[in-house]
Amino acid sequence: MREFIRGAGLLFRGFAHWRRRPGAMALGLIPAAIVAVLFAAGLVALGLLLPGLTSSLTPFADGWSPVWATIIRVTLGTAVFGAALAIGAVSFTALTLLIGEPFYDRIWRSVEAAEGEGPLEADYGFWRAARDSLTLIARGILIALIAVLIGLVPVVGSILSGAVGVTLTGWLLADELTSRALTARGLLGPQRRAARRGQRARVLGFGVATQLCFLVPLGAVATMPAAVAGSTLLARSLLAEAADAP
Repeated sequence: MREFIRGAGLLFRGFAHWRRRPGAMALGLIPAAIVAVLFAAGLVALGLLLPGLTSSLTPFADGWSPVWATIIRVTLGTAVFGAALAIGAVSFTALTLLIGEPFYDRIWRSVEAAEGEGPLEADYGFWRAARDSLTLIARGILIALIAVLIGLVPVVGSILSGAVGVTLTGWLLADELTSRALTARGLLGPQRRAARRGQRARVLGFGVATQLCFLVPLGAVATMPAAVAGSTLLARSLLAEAADAP
């Protein structure tokens, strides 16, 4: 639990970076706001269509008693909307990082400079960002499917679906957000995964805190620059732990 809380604290240290580089952090709000408007419109449309959608997916419940038909349809609707939130979180992050790459590049580099790191040669670029974004979205869809299936469990399904969705999505967010700072140091995919696995609780704490902030109205826009700054601090802490390990 201590490492989980430490990971969450790194996100809030990311918010503190506003004091050091307010200009760079403010620019990071722009791509987040653009993507957030698009995703909010999609979620509102889904919410309006959800009653009809759940009825279409459960024609077998038409002959049931109204109480049981309502229960199964509300359960299904909750699972579908929860899955949409999971997909939305990872897709929001993927697309925001992709279109805002120049802005977020300035943020993580400014964090490195503030922490005393010299210039880093980051071989990342647009096409790597695009590939990582597509991979992140695909993994988010898989999580959404898992969340839907869990959500169909009677009584406790909605709670379990939400908990699993937030946990798995949080890990994905931390995975993607730390990639830039780790790649800048020449770490390949297997090496980056090994660094994260070494401190799972810390990585999960950062990712879950980020995901929960994303679920707050307008939270995704306000959190995105801080998440980039905090993930840079997280990557540095992972590498420091690995260097100190025997």
